[in-house]
Amino acid sequence: MSSSPTAILTGLPAPGSPLEGDLRSLGFEVRTVSGPTEAAVVLAAVPADQRVALVDSGFVGHRHSLRLALTDPRFDACAVPGALSVQPAARAALARAMSRVTVPAHAPAGAGGYAGQLAAVLEAEDLPVQRPELGSLVAAVPATEDEWRSATAAVAAVDEEAVRLRGAVKSRDGFFTTFCISPYSRYIARWCARRGLTPNQVTTASLITALIAAGCAATGERWGYVTAGVLLIASFVLDCTDGQLARYSLQYSTMGAWLDATFDRAKEYAFYAGLALGAARTGDDVWALALGSMVLMTCRHVVDFAFNEANHDATANTSPTAALSDRLDSVGWTVWIRRMIILPIGERWALIALFTALTTPRITFYALLAGCAFGALYTTAGRVLRSVTRKARRTDRAARALADLADTGPLGELVAAAARRLPARTAPVLVLLGAAAALALPAAAFLLPTAGPLPLVCAGAYVLATGAAVAHPLKAPLDWLLPPLFRAGEYVTVLALAARAEVPGALPAAFGLIAAVAYHHYDTVYRIRGGTGAPPHWLVRIIGGHEGRVLLTVVLSVVLARDDFPVALTALAVFVALVVLFESIRFWVSSGAPAVHDEGEPA
Repeated sequence: MSSSPTAILTGLPAPGSPLEGDLRSLGFEVRTVSGPTEAAVVLAAVPADQRVALVDSGFVGHRHSLRLALTDPRFDACAVPGALSVQPAARAALARAMSRVTVPAHAPAGAGGYAGQLAAVLEAEDLPVQRPELGSLVAAVPATEDEWRSATAAVAAVDEEAVRLRGAVKSRDGFFTTFCISPYSRYIARWCARRGLTPNQVTTASLITALIAAGCAATGERWGYVTAGVLLIASFVLDCTDGQLARYSLQYSTMGAWLDATFDRAKEYAFYAGLALGAARTGDDVWALALGSMVLMTCRHVVDFAFNEANHDATANTSPTAALSDRLDSVGWTVWIRRMIILPIGERWALIALFTALTTPRITFYALLAGCAFGALYTTAGRVLRSVTRKARRTDRAARALADLADTGPLGELVAAAARRLPARTAPVLVLLGAAAALALPAAAFLLPTAGPLPLVCAGAYVLATGAAVAHPLKAPLDWLLPPLFRAGEYVTVLALAARAEVPGALPAAFGLIAAVAYHHYDTVYRIRGGTGAPPHWLVRIIGGHEGRVLLTVVLSVVLARDDFPVALTALAVFVALVVLFESIRFWVSSGAPAVHDEGEPA
């Protein structure tokens, strides 16, 4: 038996039909049967680890319609009129459905033919069947000669390749990406597809290009900055191309999901480090600005993630603010303005590239911090307004996601266990105290003397307050703010302590530590988005949770000599990075990882 997936063609296609050739071009071994009984026999003979497709011999439509229904690896079952495919996980359900549908397999059976009836039975058994949006593409099982002529004419009237290229581009993207990158990157994606390149290879090329750009920026020379700016844009073009290639050829994979979820941050933060190294060559120390940029971007993303996770399945999820946003969406130019001012990844990389090529690293970071701070304030204010004006009820799943995003370690868990003895009505007060502690500790790290017991007292209060804040389910309207506040509390505290140490290597070491911790937080987000839940809790416990890392960092800053502090931060950064990367790689290359790509708002 061939290792190729099998397409069971229910009857002989009409003379001259390209159907059989289309199926083979999509990688299927075609088996023709005369009825449901023979189809069931063929299905049973196909190895259990293979995808199987059922296609009506009377199918009329575009090859890309078949591609969308039969080759997408993200769904256990997928269908268009006249064609159905199932992954191994749904094979048993398909066998049961075939035993219940006994019409002649070669005869039209409703709008979707025999395959359509099977899809309906699968859905009746509560197996989700993905039905891709076809747009102007055609997929039909004509029952009469007139219907056949109409469907054939509709196929001929559509430029299938143009539709496929348009479908390769995200439906929602930033202005710079939509109008300055995608008009030609989609053709690069097609070029890659025709030469057998995979999205993962393009993603890796994008990372390598960005790392070379960071290396050029690290030279501290004008030619290096100009080259770095050009290469950063080239890296972004490849970054767009990999997703478009995945959508063009439906090459989704677990490894691709992991690379797509992590490499954007790795490229951006490596470039920040390159700019800081380049500035240091000319005597300008901008590590604090580089670290501040990374902190601001990560906290902004956690705001987005926490709000979306808290509200995506909430009931009665409406508000006057959301209604106003929907009305503004009907005015085209406001959509682009609102997408641009939040400085999504395309606009952000364009800004970084332009300022790198024309100015200095310090000016580049000033512009980046100003733009990102405005975007963060704009988006956060809008989300807060939506939260306080909507009458939504948060689900247990959403509360669980927020608890996972909080990243509470063993110390916080002990405090939370004790705080649960308090009445439930105290939950709002505990959340408020946790939020206040997350804001107060960084301020204390900047302002209080670094020696003596006072920093330790503040860190201990942070552990108590943030642990108590997560004692009860986070279901209040503004509870989603806790995870981003905890991120800000941890990151800014580390930044403040490293900056106040005033010893060479402290800020670069802090940069490495926060980069490792931020990777863990992004990894948590993308696992939750993929529906697989947060990382195992042993991982959170081993790396201490946010409150444990904060306490340890404060202790190190107080008890160690100033020259030893950067060494300790570096050791902590290496430990966190090794543990987090080991578990992350283990998960994302496993069979349990979700084969999804981020199609949401631009990052």
